[in-house]
Amino acid sequence: MKKLPLDLSQLLHQQSGLPQLAEKAELLLHLNHHVKCVLKGPVAKQLKVANLRQGTLVIETSTSAWAARINFQKIQILQQLQAEILPMLTAIEVKVNPRLHTQTSPVTPNNRHISHTAASHIEAIAEQTDGSLAQKLKRLAALASRSRQS
Repeated sequence: MKKLPLDLSQLLHQQSGLPQLAEKAELLLHLNHHVKCVLKGPVAKQLKVANLRQGTLVIETSTSAWAARINFQKIQILQQLQAEILPMLTAIEVKVNPRLHTQTSPVTPNNRHISHTAASHIEAIAEQTDGSLAQKLKRLAALASRSRQS
């Protein structure tokens, strides 16, 4: 007889350190949201709550300029978090993590398109060319008609 798979929540609570890890992750997500609400504006998009250890909240940001700005507001953040969420919080540490900038940078969509006139010129050049270059030019010219359909 086959053993039925366990529910993920059951597995999470049965293993030794997983419940504490799940609770800490949930707490960090909640703190991250709350800190971003306190620091409204563009600075909120540039930070992430990274850890909470021994009463110290660790906040990461992408550049030292944002870290300086957060450091200026550190006392306000600390007092508000102590009053509303974590009375045991004693300090806030701000660290610079340059990799955070690459994770939050938006992906720009590819808005390049080929006009009908450019496609006809490319097609004319492809007719006068041989080999694989001619095939590639024809495919490039065909992109103009595809981009107009979508």
